[in-house]
Amino acid sequence: MNLKKFKKLSGDASFRQFYRTNNSILVYSKIQKRSNLLNYDAVNKILIKNKIFAPVLISQNYKKNFIEIQDLGNKNMLDKIKSSKTKLNEYKKILKILYQIQKIKNFKTQNFLKKKFNLSNYSKAKILKESYLFLDWYLPANKLIIQKGYLKKNLRKIIDNLYLNLKIKHKVFVHRDFHVSNMMLYKNKIALIDSQDAVLGNPAYDLASLIDDVRIKTSNSFKLNILKVFLSKFKYKNESQFINDFEILSVLRNLKIIGIFTRLAKRDKKRKYLKLIPYAWKLIDNRIKNNTNFHDLKNFLQKNPRIKKI
Repeated sequence: MNLKKFKKLSGDASFRQFYRTNNSILVYSKIQKRSNLLNYDAVNKILIKNKIFAPVLISQNYKKNFIEIQDLGNKNMLDKIKSSKTKLNEYKKILKILYQIQKIKNFKTQNFLKKKFNLSNYSKAKILKESYLFLDWYLPANKLIIQKGYLKKNLRKIIDNLYLNLKIKHKVFVHRDFHVSNMMLYKNKIALIDSQDAVLGNPAYDLASLIDDVRIKTSNSFKLNILKVFLSKFKYKNESQFINDFEILSVLRNLKIIGIFTRLAKRDKKRKYLKLIPYAWKLIDNRIKNNTNFHDLKNFLQKNPRIKKI
C-alpha cells in the first residue's frame, strides 16, 4: 500500500504514524509493531467486549506493518474540556469509563494473528524501570547540576523506597495513559485510544494519569473534587490507602514523564514536549508537600533546586 496517497495525521510520542483514508485510519508501525499493532488490537477487543468504546479493527497487513481501524474523528476530550463551562461534568463522564474498565474480569483474548493474548502485570520492575527514565535521561541532560553520579544513586534509592510504600495489592485493568488526549469524542460518545500498553496494576494509577495530567492545567481544588467523586463511586474500604497510592504513583509517573519528554527531545528531536516539564514539576511539588512518604524526596529537591531547571 502506498501511504503517500493518504493524508498523514500529526503523530504522538510513539514510533507510530497515522494516515486518514476516506473512512478509516491507518496505523503504521515498523518499530515496536507487536505492541503498536498486535497488542493495540487485542486490548481494544477486551474493551469492546466489555462495552467500552474503542476503535474497531477493519483490516490488517502485519507483514507490511500496518492496521486499518475505525476513524473516530478529530475531537478529543482535551478540546471538549478546555471549551466546557461544566468541566466537572465532563470528568464525571470519564470517571464512569474508568469505573467500567476497573470492573473488567476477563483479560484474555486473541490478537488478529489468532495468538492468545493476556494482560501482563504492572510489576515492580516495570514501574521502577519507567521511573528510572528520569535518572537515565533528565539528569544527564541537566547542565546546571554537578555530582550527577552521586545524585543519581541517592534519587534511585528514594524512588525505590516510594514504591515500597504502596499499599494496595489487588490489581485491575490499567490503561496506563488514561488522560483526556487519549479519549476521542465521537457521536457524543467517549472512545478510548492508545490502549496498547494496558496492564494489570494498581487501581490508583489511571486516576493519577487523569487528574495529574501535564497536558491540562486544573486547580488543586478541582483535582480534589475529581478524586472525591471517584472515591464516592467506588467506596473503597480504606480511602487513606488509596490516596497514599494515588499520590505516590502520580509522583513516579511524572518523574517518568519528565524522563520521557527529555528522551523525545534528545533522541528523537521532538522538542515540543519540553515545554510541559515545568508543569510536571508543579504536579510533583503539589503531591509531596503534605505526605510524609515524600520526606526524603522533598529534602532532596530542596537541597538541589537546580534539578528543576534544564
